[in-house]
Amino acid sequence: MNRKTLLILAIVVILAALIWGLSGRNDGEKTLTVGAKNFTEQYILGHIISYLLQDAGFRVNEQFGTGSTVTREGLVTGQTDLYPEYTGTAWAVYLSHSDVVINDPVELFNRVKEEDLNNGIIWLDRTPVDNTYALAIKSDCIDEYGASLSELAEYNNAHPGELIFGTDQEFYERADGFWEMAEVYGMKIDRSQVKMMDVGLTFESINRGQIDVAMVFATDGKLREYNLAVLEDDKQFFPVYNLAVTVRKEVLDKYPEIEEILRPLSQHLDNETMQALNYEVDANEIPADRVAREFLLEKGLID
Repeated sequence: MNRKTLLILAIVVILAALIWGLSGRNDGEKTLTVGAKNFTEQYILGHIISYLLQDAGFRVNEQFGTGSTVTREGLVTGQTDLYPEYTGTAWAVYLSHSDVVINDPVELFNRVKEEDLNNGIIWLDRTPVDNTYALAIKSDCIDEYGASLSELAEYNNAHPGELIFGTDQEFYERADGFWEMAEVYGMKIDRSQVKMMDVGLTFESINRGQIDVAMVFATDGKLREYNLAVLEDDKQFFPVYNLAVTVRKEVLDKYPEIEEILRPLSQHLDNETMQALNYEVDANEIPADRVAREFLLEKGLID
């Protein structure tokens, strides 16, 4: 056997030993990959999940900042192990039921949970967070316009053409969007009363008095920044987008303690709390990881 061959064999042996050593060192290490989508709320939630898992002894890899489809695909293909998702998104987009609207949050959650089990995905506890469409007004206008959509409809119909509504193009055009909402609530709205704009601009527009009613998302931090009040959807028109952690079944089977570790999300998060956390990032420009950590420390959920 010549020197070259001996050298190659030596390198192979060394590499094999290194690989064996690394794999052996990781055998007892609990490692999970947490995903999150590419908007403020998801970054915060991703960090909350990561901190809770790390506090419980897991090593966490973070894969944040991907779009909805990519984030979901990462879970299905095993590139990530768990991430926060919304029932309405799963039902309409991932499970292809956009033609069937379920407004009861418990029924929707149970249907999504049952059907997604076929994809090897488990939905953990449903939280009270519901990041759905909503209409908002200035808080100091509640006495005049009312606190619910039914009361707003009464005011609108009693003052024809007065109120100006701001909405994005998607909600304006979709079959289950603005005009269907108006019909359900009996709002007599002329098309001249509606302005289409990017959803982020509705906040600036209502703040400047250019519109009176803004289409928003119910947990947006800017609601607090601009002192807006979300009107009660008393006829349950808007689709439900309850938040829950989704996890691959094989991962939960291996680490069943994950369910209890992440239970605080359903116990401590609601729309008002989520608005406040989003506000800290969007308005006060505090990093999402810091907001998440301070929230958990304040609640005594991590050391």
